[in-house]
Amino acid sequence: LKILSGKLETTKGDIFITPGQRMSVLEQDHFKYDDYPVMDVVIMGNERLYQIMKEKDAIYAKEDFTDEDGLRASELEGEFAEMNGWESESDASRLVQGLGLEESVLEMQMSALTGNEKVKVLLAQALFGNPDIILMDEPTNHLDIDAVNWLEDFLLDYAGTVIVVSHDRHFLNTVCTHIVDIDYGKIKLYVGNYEFWYESSQLVQRMLKQQNKKAEEKIKELQTF
Repeated sequence: LKILSGKLETTKGDIFITPGQRMSVLEQDHFKYDDYPVMDVVIMGNERLYQIMKEKDAIYAKEDFTDEDGLRASELEGEFAEMNGWESESDASRLVQGLGLEESVLEMQMSALTGNEKVKVLLAQALFGNPDIILMDEPTNHLDIDAVNWLEDFLLDYAGTVIVVSHDRHFLNTVCTHIVDIDYGKIKLYVGNYEFWYESSQLVQRMLKQQNKKAEEKIKELQTF
């Protein structure tokens, strides 16, 4: 998948994102945010909200606060309130605690965390702010069973669209409503969970083998004739 000009571009076509929709991606670089506090990293999941927070802080930190600064701050405060910005820290806390981290981790630098802790923070970032679309590659890697169960419950209650790649069969069977099978350059979409896809794909394979067997028998008959 490629993200380009407000759409997801695939080799088989485009999935367009409605203007105003927000898409979140599970970050794979565990060292990208080492210079940032964990709270900032989670809130970065909503890029616009994070920008507003930083711009507000910069304006209020000015010694020569002007009327123009006051107007700009008022605009930012209004947008901040509309985006439920006052609840951002409590939302971040709820996510990291749900994934099994202590609330105190939010005050730490990312560089001070272990690899497994960083994975959970980046997952919290992807889930933060109720995005419309979430793209996740192997989200259960390095998660303990309690964190996986919490993530499953979160996604089952999530109203948006999740596109996930995973080798965790139980996870896929629990959260997926559609399975995309990419094989030999062809893409097939199955409506159902992992178990339904597996049974359906095995049935297709058996049917193809039967067809091939009949074709081979017909060829032998023609050759004998």
